[in-house]
Amino acid sequence: MEKSEEELKKEEAVKEKNLGNEAYKKREFEAALQHYDKAWELDPTNVSILTNKAAVLFEQENYEECIKICEQAVDVGRENRADFKLIARAYGRIGNAYVKLDKLDDAIKYYGKSLAEHRTPEILAKSNEIQKLKVKQEKEAYYNPELSEKAREAGNELFKKNDFAGAVQQYTEAIRRNENDPKPYSNRAACYTKLMAFQEALKDCETCISLDPTFVKAYIRKAAVEFLKKDYSKCLETCKTALNYDTEKKHASEIQKQIRKCQEAMYQSSPESVEETIRKAASDPEIMRILQDPVMQQILQQGQEDPGALRECTSQESYCESKYRKVDERWHFEDRLKLFDT
Repeated sequence: MEKSEEELKKEEAVKEKNLGNEAYKKREFEAALQHYDKAWELDPTNVSILTNKAAVLFEQENYEECIKICEQAVDVGRENRADFKLIARAYGRIGNAYVKLDKLDDAIKYYGKSLAEHRTPEILAKSNEIQKLKVKQEKEAYYNPELSEKAREAGNELFKKNDFAGAVQQYTEAIRRNENDPKPYSNRAACYTKLMAFQEALKDCETCISLDPTFVKAYIRKAAVEFLKKDYSKCLETCKTALNYDTEKKHASEIQKQIRKCQEAMYQSSPESVEETIRKAASDPEIMRILQDPVMQQILQQGQEDPGALRECTSQESYCESKYRKVDERWHFEDRLKLFDT
C-alpha cells in the first residue's frame, strides 16, 4: 500500500530530527537547530522536535527563547493529545531555564506543573533543591545583625512593660535577622514562660544552648520552666549544669535559689515514693539498661521499704555504687533521701 504524502513527511521529519540529535551530541548546535527546524516544517505536530530544539537553546544559554519554544510544545501537545511525559519534559525544561535566570519562584511553579503531568525522581529532586535554595537566599537577604539587635532591644522594652506577646514578635524578628545569635532565643524563652507556653520556652532554651553551651542564663530559664512543669529531677539537673558553667559565680545566688525552691517543692508536694521515682526513671533510655541489672533491682526493691538501704549502697565502694551514681546523676535519689530525713 502506497504511503500518503503526510506519512512520508512524518518519516522525513523523523530523519531530520535524528540528524539534529546527532549534531546535538557533537555540540554542533547551529546544525542541530537547522535540522530541528526542517523537521518541524515537515511535521508541526511532533512535540519532541520542539523539546529537543529547546534543549539546544538551553545549551546556548538562550533561556528566554528556550522557554518560548517549550510553551509552544505544551500548546501543540495539548492540541494533539501528546504523551503526558512529553508535556512534563517541556515544563521541566522551562523550570530549568528559570533557574538559570534566577527566577526561582517561576522555576518552582513549572517544576510543580511537570510533576503534575508525570512524576520523575529527577524533577522532584530539582524542585526540592530549588525550594531549599529559595529559603536560603531569603534568609541571607534578610540577615542583618544590626537590625536584629534593634529588634531585640525593642523586645526588651516590651517585656519590661509586661507586653509579652509583643515582645515575642520582636524577639522572633531578631531571630529572623540573625538566627545564630543565642540571646534572642533566651529572651523569647522568658516571654514564653510568662505566657505559660512551656514547650516553646524549652525549645528556645535548647536552641540557645546548642548555639552557646556556656550560656548560663539559658540553663537558668530552662530550669525555671522545668520547675513550673513540676519536673523537679530535671530542674535540679539543669541547675547543676548551670553551676558548672557559672565559673565566675555571677549567677550563683539565682541558681541556688532555684535549687532551694525545687527542694522545698519536692518536700511540700505529695511525697513521691521511691517506687514511683524508679518507675519514671525506667522510662529514661540512658539508664534503662542499668535498672534492668538484677543486683540493682534487688537494691532498689530494698529501698522501697528502707531508704537507708540506698544510702548504704551509695556510701560503699561496691559493685552497685558506680551504677547507682549514674542513675542519681539523672534522677537525684540523693535529694529524695534528704527529704525522707526531714
